[in-house]
Amino acid sequence: MWILVFFDLPTETKLERKAASKFRKSLLNDGFTMFQFSIYLRFCASRENADVHTKRVKLLLPKKGKVGILQITDRQFGMMELFHGVKEVEKESPHQQLELF
Repeated sequence: MWILVFFDLPTETKLERKAASKFRKSLLNDGFTMFQFSIYLRFCASRENADVHTKRVKLLLPKKGKVGILQITDRQFGMMELFHGVKEVEKESPHQQLELF
């Protein structure tokens, strides 16, 4: 499973910038990787694991702004076509993660 987090957070005031930065850093600390400036993604070994990380993101939500969370299968993620300009980019394979119980 893949979790994609999309967000558009206000950054007009110092407090808003701090909240946006804290949210972004929290995503990174939870194992998310930046896909684009406001899109972060994380691979999870199972739906249950994806649900755990989705709940964590919900606990981190800032008071202002828009955040979307999407869970997709590895197969759906693999069907994505990526381009850099007009040149197609080869997809990176997901990193193997060790899970301890």
